[in-house]
Amino acid sequence: MAATATAQVSDTRPAFPPPPVGARPVDRGAWIAAFRHVRDETERRAAPLSPEDQQIQSMPDASPTKWHRAHTTWFFEQFLLKERVPGYRVFDERFFYLFNSYYVQAGPRAPRISRGLVTRPTCDEVTAYRAHVDRAVADLIAGAAEAQIPEIVGIVEIGLHHEQQHQELMLTDILHAFAQNPLLPAYDPAWRWPVLSQEPGRIALDGGVTRMGHEGEGFHFDNEEPRHDVLLRPASLARGLVTNGEWLEFMQDGGYAKPELWLSDGFVAAQAEGWEAPGYWRQQDGVWSSMTLAGLRPVDPALPVTHVSYYEADAFARWAGRDLPTEAEWEAASGSLDAAFGHVWQWTRSAYSAYPGYRPLPGALGEYNGKFMVSQFVLRGSSVATPAGHSRPTYRNFFYPHQRWQFTGLRLSQYGE
Repeated sequence: MAATATAQVSDTRPAFPPPPVGARPVDRGAWIAAFRHVRDETERRAAPLSPEDQQIQSMPDASPTKWHRAHTTWFFEQFLLKERVPGYRVFDERFFYLFNSYYVQAGPRAPRISRGLVTRPTCDEVTAYRAHVDRAVADLIAGAAEAQIPEIVGIVEIGLHHEQQHQELMLTDILHAFAQNPLLPAYDPAWRWPVLSQEPGRIALDGGVTRMGHEGEGFHFDNEEPRHDVLLRPASLARGLVTNGEWLEFMQDGGYAKPELWLSDGFVAAQAEGWEAPGYWRQQDGVWSSMTLAGLRPVDPALPVTHVSYYEADAFARWAGRDLPTEAEWEAASGSLDAAFGHVWQWTRSAYSAYPGYRPLPGALGEYNGKFMVSQFVLRGSSVATPAGHSRPTYRNFFYPHQRWQFTGLRLSQYGE
């Protein structure tokens, strides 16, 4: 899977993910290496940013880079060190309030919309916080009793995948902030979209009963299970993603101004927000450009369209006489789909809800996914901002239908043809 140019380093880095949690004996060295690998990746992604860049919160849905760096550190201190290391010296008690996100059972937390106002601690103090926690976690993995190791590495594993989610958010959030800046700064001037070879044609699904959801070894979040039967209609999914060129045709045909193409809430949102094109697109002298991690660049018709909301994706599918796939269809076809991973998260028309028999994790970690299973839609795949080792066919991303600051795009499905 593609990573940003700043995230690319030599092939001598430790592999992620580490051995399965259930492996016996547990390879402590591999787990320490995996922990350091992910933690270092966060710092690599933050490295191009000044302290001023790391402070900004450009909208309530986004968070400052400094907050992401601190929150992912809080996760290990809160759920691992504080509870399992006798005599552990907390770095700063105030950080438990500042850097909790939405874990109600973990205690009170600062309002999300005010994260950009927290100018202290400084970026340097957050760096010291990360170093303090990193040493303690490595020491814990190295020195814990053998009987404790499975539970410890289980929490470490969740924490690492959680941090990878925030690594992606670091890029999408700073892109949103830079898109508001009149100077249109580049996060990384050398960043380029990965090569995308889109083959024509479709993947046929015969229909009938199939299985979906995670099973077997390998990490997965609790919302990816239990594996269960689903009934599919005969359908086919496009091998390729919808491109900027196809979206330009939709725009030229007045797609944003035709209420018959839109869900009612979507048309209201489009009118209220003044949507005339995907997020970050702007037109000058009849030419469309888009704000990217490399700064403002001309829109390339061959690249997949991105930064579109569910409402826009649904309207485009209606305009094209097609559908968005269900998440079950997407998962069933994913092994044969070109560009399934590493380009854009792909909207499905499936509401984000629990699989039959789903049970959240016990305690505060059970708040990670389950309590958000309402009013959102599932996306599948991964994006150019997703770190390596953080995608799989059963992964369920989810966002509200109006949101489009993520690298979100679409592919189309059809029935009965």
